[in-house]
Amino acid sequence: MFSAIARIFRTPDLRRKIAFTLAIIALYRFGAHVPAPFVDFPNVQSCLRQSAGTEGLLSLVNLFSGGALLQLSIFALGVMPYITATIIVQLLRVVIPHFETLYKEGQSGQARLTQYTRYLTIALALLQSTTLVTVARSGQLFGTTGVPECEELLTNTIWWAQLLMIITMTAGTGLIMWFAELVTERGIGNGMSLLIFTSIAAAFPASMWAIWQSRGFEVFLLVLAVGIVVVALVVFVEQSQRRIPVQYAKRMVGRRTYGGTNTYIPIKVNMAGVVPVIFASSLLYIPALIAQFNQPQVGQDVPAWVEWIQLYLVRGDHPLYMALYFLLIVGFTYFYVAITFNPVEVADNMKKYGGFIPGIRAGRPTAEYLDYVLTRITLPGSIYLGLIALLPLIALATVGANQNFPFGGASILIIVGVGLETVKQIDAQLQQRHYEGLLR
Repeated sequence: MFSAIARIFRTPDLRRKIAFTLAIIALYRFGAHVPAPFVDFPNVQSCLRQSAGTEGLLSLVNLFSGGALLQLSIFALGVMPYITATIIVQLLRVVIPHFETLYKEGQSGQARLTQYTRYLTIALALLQSTTLVTVARSGQLFGTTGVPECEELLTNTIWWAQLLMIITMTAGTGLIMWFAELVTERGIGNGMSLLIFTSIAAAFPASMWAIWQSRGFEVFLLVLAVGIVVVALVVFVEQSQRRIPVQYAKRMVGRRTYGGTNTYIPIKVNMAGVVPVIFASSLLYIPALIAQFNQPQVGQDVPAWVEWIQLYLVRGDHPLYMALYFLLIVGFTYFYVAITFNPVEVADNMKKYGGFIPGIRAGRPTAEYLDYVLTRITLPGSIYLGLIALLPLIALATVGANQNFPFGGASILIIVGVGLETVKQIDAQLQQRHYEGLLR
């Protein structure tokens, strides 16, 4: 292992790629701490010290931005607009036939889809930055009332000052997108995934230190031990797959023989990744958002439905919230897998190139068999996603941690997934140079 790491730094090309990637990550983290124009930085820092964080979707966005959202920095939106745009474009392939045609065209068509994703990212960044500036001006960004510092986060609330803040945050999102593409082209790994990894990993020390200070050294050690076990389980499940064997018949073209090979279709236990967790968090945040904009005036009674939402659907430590969260994740897992993996298309491609599953006829029976296997294997995958996503909520109810609890939810899934993918890419680079590689 250590000799393989030493070989990485002895390889000039690989060393340059890693150095370039680390430089982009350093710039990204620096921008996360540069405040946007007209932000009262001392007041924001004071509110951060007094507040335990935010709830729901805003907490997820703050986690993906590496804490830049609540600091109202130039990179406040982080990578969330790009993630949302990518998911929307992927879902639109089912609705808009033109998008599906572009996807099947190969590299040129996918380049057009990437361009559409960039345009949609800027539009979403414009919308989200407008919402963020409006919430910051209203003094409800941290959810605290009665604290003067948290109600005066901006030094200037005139329209042109807010417009400049919106333009700055939108430009910050465009710069992050450019950083990610640079890392993908000239660095190691997928650029956007590595920036998400960096944002989440940056919150780990603060979260663990908060647990140590609030609950003591014994609870800190217990959380650390649970975290190691969770990471091991996540690695095991993320690497697990069902391999469906496929055989290709031999074909004679002139004097040459083609085909006759044996391969397999890998179906992962968790094919949906972290997307169902993001969907479920977003959907559960909508009732809290509606209730927040229907608060009564001073001296008036709180409506019964607003009080019910605040009691059951705002804090994540309530059993009803946990149950709804779990069921939504299971449902969205089936929904997303059904969109991204089309058994009929896979069966048609196999039939076109003379492939078949042993014991299964080509065509419709193959599609039905693939659908049967996919449905069966998605059930444990969805339950696994739901249980991992509930870990921060369980920690919120037992250990007293906030919803950015490091060992659970979207954070641990992304960190493990990106870490495994990056190690595989470094290993492939080493093996191209006739080295042993990191993985044996």
